[in-house]
Amino acid sequence: MNKRNNEIPIFFAIDDEYIPFLAVAIKSLKDNASKENYYNIRVLYTNVTEENQKTICNYMCDNVNIEFVNLTSYIETIKDKLYTRDYFSATTYFRLFIPELYPEYDKALYLDSDIAILADIADLYNTDLGDNLVGAAPDDVIQTIEVFRNYAELVVGVADYRKYFNAGILLMNLDALRKFNFQEKFVYLLGTVRFSVAQDQDYLNRLCKGRVTLLDKNWNRMPVGGDVSKRDDLHLIHYNLAFKPWHFENILYEEYFWKYAKETEFYDKILEIKANFTDEDREKYNEGNIKLQKLAQKENDCVGDDRKYRRD
Repeated sequence: MNKRNNEIPIFFAIDDEYIPFLAVAIKSLKDNASKENYYNIRVLYTNVTEENQKTICNYMCDNVNIEFVNLTSYIETIKDKLYTRDYFSATTYFRLFIPELYPEYDKALYLDSDIAILADIADLYNTDLGDNLVGAAPDDVIQTIEVFRNYAELVVGVADYRKYFNAGILLMNLDALRKFNFQEKFVYLLGTVRFSVAQDQDYLNRLCKGRVTLLDKNWNRMPVGGDVSKRDDLHLIHYNLAFKPWHFENILYEEYFWKYAKETEFYDKILEIKANFTDEDREKYNEGNIKLQKLAQKENDCVGDDRKYRRD
């Protein structure tokens, strides 16, 4: 196998807290990978122990490589601008620096770690983007809740909320992003506009609008809105926001997470995390969701609405 010709560059971004879930994601990726491809995984991080790095690297095999990349010094120069809230950390912004960090690649996948992969991720990577900047699926949460639909159009500025995408699963046209001067424009926006609802995802939607390939939602299926896909059609489950099987019972599609979790050395740790997640913690999550909707509404109220004049 010619590794270079068949290479699939894949990026994750985590801290130590998410190591158990990264293990689940990589285990599921590996189990559904084709022997015809070379999956080159880089884990961008700022705080991961050597022990945890070694454990994750045990998932390497002939066609799956894993490398940890410390971004502490790289991120130092703009850390004061990286606004975060609640459970978010600065790692959520790391995906935005991939184009400049890896000029040798024209294309790459970024994946959140709270996922279970049920198909060959190479099939997603091979999607033709044309000259679009990114490929991503519409955000199921945005589509479902009216205040977020309005936020996407009024505050972020997308023409139609149905085109607002989730940035947790992202096919990146790195060559086009560099030609677009994406990182320079992103850093500029950081200093002039503050998106406080979805943060880096809002910036991506603002910068990339009009140049997005919308992907099949089965490549980023979220446990929200009911079981709307045939199980055989599911390619990737994204347990985003509060839809965490390691925190809550009866999460839609949780069986896929636990299938792969049981095959990792972090299974007992994950069970411990769930056992220690108290009713008070669950209430805080629920309060956080309500708070987020109120925040979106507050921002909506600060923007005029001229949508009745637009042409569909």
